[in-house]
Amino acid sequence: MQKLLLGTALAAVSLLAQADEKIIREQLTKAMPNFTVDTVKPSVVKGLYEVSIGGDLVYVSDDGKYLFQGRLIDTQTRTDLTEEKLSGVRKIALEKMGEANMISFKPKIHSHTVYVFTDIDCGYCRKLHSELDSYLAEGIQINYLFYPRAGKGSESYNKAVAVWCAKDRNAALTAAKKDQKIEMKTCDNPVDAHMALAGEFDVKGTPMIVTEKGTILPGYLPAKELLEHLKTEKK
Repeated sequence: MQKLLLGTALAAVSLLAQADEKIIREQLTKAMPNFTVDTVKPSVVKGLYEVSIGGDLVYVSDDGKYLFQGRLIDTQTRTDLTEEKLSGVRKIALEKMGEANMISFKPKIHSHTVYVFTDIDCGYCRKLHSELDSYLAEGIQINYLFYPRAGKGSESYNKAVAVWCAKDRNAALTAAKKDQKIEMKTCDNPVDAHMALAGEFDVKGTPMIVTEKGTILPGYLPAKELLEHLKTEKK
């Protein structure tokens, strides 16, 4: 009898959660028609739902009326619960983008992969790329996404497009980062998609490194230091 009651209660909770999710999706679609809601899940706070939109995470009331962006902190453990969930959201967003839409530099022996939002004309981005061999020697694959900080239509943006449209993208990127001339051409490219994802990830500057687990490491890190962090993350 107890098992039956428990099963009935759990089923009722599940149906209620599904109803709340439907309401939230409907309300958000009306309020923000240009955004796609990926997932809606109950948060640890009663009556509050976690909603992932691209690479971002927001919180919405169970009636879909109120939305807020911010950090949810467990005051007892001092844990940033939002960051824990955001890491997973970023990981999924990068997987959706796909390696085919990035410029990858692969080591002979692969141990780790990182994603780097880069600006061709950024000094520390150039420093990181000039040390590419040291990252590859540590087994770290670098997947580049473009984030020209000057914005769409800028010289940096046009260079990013030209690099993507080059016959040998890897060689063109290396040349551009050395300030060498490359053929300025256009074609279908993912640069705008990279920039949109950077906005969802709240990229403030470049380079910005994102690990396989979706953790953000802002700024340049030498290969040895990056490797130590990646080893710790895998434990």
